[in-house]
Amino acid sequence: MSELSATDDPVEGFVTLHHFGYVRMTTCAAGPLRFGRGHAADDAVALLLPREGSVHLSQDGRTVSVESEQVALVDLRRDFSVEVQGRILDFRLPSHALHVPAASLRSATARVPTSSTAPLTLVLRHLEESASHLPAQVGERLGGMVTDLVAGLVHELAEEADGLPQPGRRHLVLAVRQYIERHLDDPELSAERIARAHLISVRYLHRLFEGEGITVGRLIQRLRVEHCARELARRGRVSPSIAVVAARWGFRSAAHFSRAFKAVHGCSPQQWRRAAGTG
Repeated sequence: MSELSATDDPVEGFVTLHHFGYVRMTTCAAGPLRFGRGHAADDAVALLLPREGSVHLSQDGRTVSVESEQVALVDLRRDFSVEVQGRILDFRLPSHALHVPAASLRSATARVPTSSTAPLTLVLRHLEESASHLPAQVGERLGGMVTDLVAGLVHELAEEADGLPQPGRRHLVLAVRQYIERHLDDPELSAERIARAHLISVRYLHRLFEGEGITVGRLIQRLRVEHCARELARRGRVSPSIAVVAARWGFRSAAHFSRAFKAVHGCSPQQWRRAAGTG
C-alpha cells in the first residue's frame, strides 16, 4: 500500500494481497491503524468493507463510521484519512474503469449506503474466501463484476446525497423522453439501457418518472402504439401489413402489439385500420 502513509504507532496484524484482473484486493487485520493520502497516490478508488471491527473514514468534508459488513468509498487521488480497528477488505479499482462523472464520485465518498448492498457484499465475500484458488480468467470476470457493482453504488450514493434540483430533474426527464423517441424502433430499448445512456441507476430513472404519471415501460409502449396508430391510419396506394408496422416500431410479436394497442385505443389494430378506411 505504497500510497498510504501510516502513523508511527506500533501496529500488530497482517496483510494479504490478491489480484482479479485490474481489481486488487488487500486483506488487512490491524488495530488501530491510521493512514491517509501519501505522495505517490494511485489513480484509483478504494472500496472498504470491514469484516470485523470498524473503520472511521474522512473525505470531502464528511466523516463516517463504517461498521462490519457495511461499505464505503475513498477516492485515493484526493486527501482522506482512515482509521482501521479489526479486519478489513480493501478493493482498489482504476478510477477510469468506473466510467462515472467526477461530481458523482465526489458526492459518493465517505458515505454509508442506506439501501441494501447485498449483491455487492456477497461478491466481495466470495472473492475473499476463494481468492487463493480461483482460476485467473474467473477472477478477471469477477473483477469486472465488482467494477460494475461499484459504479452502480457510486450513482446510488450520489443520488441519495445530492438529488437533483427541480430544473435539473425536468431537464433530465426531457432528455430521457427524447432518447426514448429516438430509439423506439429498437426492440432492445429498456430501462436498463436508458439509465446506462444517461449515467444514472435504473432505480433513479424510475424515481424521475414518479411525478410523470407513467412508468418508463408504459411510456415506451404508449409511444410505440401511437406511432403505429398513425401509420395504420395513413392512406396510401400500398399499405404495409399490421405485422410489418408493429415490427417497425419495436414490438416483438403480433400478439403483444394487439394487446398493447387495445389497452391504449380500446380496439384492435385491424378495427382501427378499418375505421380509418385504409383496411
